[in-house]
Amino acid sequence: MTLIDTRTPNPDYFIAGATGDWEMVIGLEIHAQVSSQSKLFSPSSTEFGQPPNSNVSFVDAAMPGMLPVINEECVRQAIRTGLGLKAQINKRSLFDRKNYFYPDLPQGYQISQFKDPIVGEGEVHLDMGEKIGTVTIGIERLHLEQDAGKSIHDQHPNMSFVDLNRSGVALMEIVSKPDIRSSAEARAYITKLRTIMRYLGTCDGNMEQGSLRADINVSVRKPGGEFGTRCEIKNVNSLRFAGQAIEYEARRQIDVLEDGGEIAQQTRLYDPKSGKTRSMRSKEEAHDYRYFPDPDLLPLEFDQALIDELAADLPELPDEKQARLVAEYGITVYDASVLIADRKSADFYENVAKSGDKKRDGKLSANWVINDLSGRLAKEGLDIASSPVSAEQLGGIIDLISGGEISGKIAKDLFEIVWSEGGNPAELVESRGMKQVSDTGAIEKIVGEIIAANPDQVAKVKDKPSMVGWFVGQVMKASQGKANPQAVNKILRDKLGL
Repeated sequence: MTLIDTRTPNPDYFIAGATGDWEMVIGLEIHAQVSSQSKLFSPSSTEFGQPPNSNVSFVDAAMPGMLPVINEECVRQAIRTGLGLKAQINKRSLFDRKNYFYPDLPQGYQISQFKDPIVGEGEVHLDMGEKIGTVTIGIERLHLEQDAGKSIHDQHPNMSFVDLNRSGVALMEIVSKPDIRSSAEARAYITKLRTIMRYLGTCDGNMEQGSLRADINVSVRKPGGEFGTRCEIKNVNSLRFAGQAIEYEARRQIDVLEDGGEIAQQTRLYDPKSGKTRSMRSKEEAHDYRYFPDPDLLPLEFDQALIDELAADLPELPDEKQARLVAEYGITVYDASVLIADRKSADFYENVAKSGDKKRDGKLSANWVINDLSGRLAKEGLDIASSPVSAEQLGGIIDLISGGEISGKIAKDLFEIVWSEGGNPAELVESRGMKQVSDTGAIEKIVGEIIAANPDQVAKVKDKPSMVGWFVGQVMKASQGKANPQAVNKILRDKLGL
C-alpha cells in the first residue's frame, strides 16, 4: 500500500523537541466484534461471559476434517458497516489464510481477507472544535476475519490456560489511512466509529469486554516531512489508554531520534501501570504471514440488490442526526454532538422536545437532558434506559417552566420529587402548592419589606445598579423560590428607580 499524505501540518499539533518541532502520524486498525448470535464459520454462540471453552465447536477447535461455513448475517453486518462509513462495497471478495502460530490459534492460521476485502475506501468526519474544525479521516478498507482464543497466564504459577470461547468470533478490521495527527483525534476517531456501529447495530462497542480493540500505528517526523518508521501498539481496549499510549510512544521515538538513534519497526504493548510501551516483537510484514486464498472457501459474491436492500434499511446516522437536531430544534452544534453520541440519549431527547405534533423549547429540553438528567444518571451509575424520570415526565416539567407555572428553582425541586417518587409533574405542583407566584401584589409586598429592611443596600444599588441581583435573591428566598423572576426584576427596578 502506498501511503499518501492528505493533511496540511497544523502547528497546534506540533510536539516541541530539542532539535525543533515534531509531528505525529497515526493510523488505526480497529477490531470490532460483529454483532451476531453465532461465529463467522461455525454455529457456536458468541455470548460473552460464559465458562471457559463452553462456546466451542469442532470447527473452532480445528478438529480434523472440519470445514468452515460462512455466516450470512456477519456478511450483512459488514456491508451495513461499510455503508455507514460511506465506503465502497465490493461485491466479490476472497478469504485468505494468514499463517502464524499462537497457542490460542488452534488452526495455526487465521481466516482473514487480504488483497480483496469486502469493503474498500470510505471516510469518517471528526468535529475537533472551533480551533481545529472538521477533520476527515480516510478508511483504507474493512475486512472480515475470525478472532483467536485467549491465553490466560495468571491462573497457575507455572502453566498458561487457553480459553477458545472467542476462537472463530467474527471481527471487522477497519483500517484507517495515516491521516490522524494527535492523540485527541485518535480518541475522537475511535469514539466516532464506535458510535456509528452502535447506531447500525453491527458492534456493541464494549471495549471493556474486548468487543472493540485498537492496534495503533505511531510514527513521528519533522512537520510535513517524509513518513517515519512506525511502531504498532497492540490490543488497546480503552480510550484513555489509547491517548496515553500514543503520547508516550511519540515522545519515546522523538527522544531516540534526537539522540541519533533509529526507530526499529516493531510491535509494542502498552502497560497502563507504568504508562509506557514496551517491545513485544519485531513488526511482521504481509509476506511474513504467507497469505494465500483459503481452499475451503469459495469467493464471497453478492449482487447490488442485497446492497440496496441493506442501504434502504439503515437508520439515521450520527452526522445526519446531529444536523437535523440543530435545524429542527434550534440547539447548538455542541449540544447536538453530546446528544447524538448515544442513540438512546438522542431518542430520549426527541421524546422530551416534542409531544405528538407539539414541539417544546428545544434548547431548554437539551439543557435538562444533558445537564440535570444525565448528571444525575451518572451520579447514580445508571444509563438513559434506566432513568427513573421518563421523557414524558421531563417534558411535563419543561411545559410547566415554559408556561410560567414554576420557576427554575422549583423545577429542580420538582425533578427530585419525580426522580424519587414518580408521579405527574402538573398534579404534583398543584397538590404540593409549588406553583410560581405571579401575583404582583404579593410580590410587591415582599419587595417592599426587603427594601425597608435594607437601607444600606438600597443606597449601594443606586450607585451600582448591577447589585439589584442581591435584592432578587432575597425576594426569591423570602418567597421560597415561588416568585416569578421576571416580575420580581421589574418590580424591584420600579421601586428602586433603576
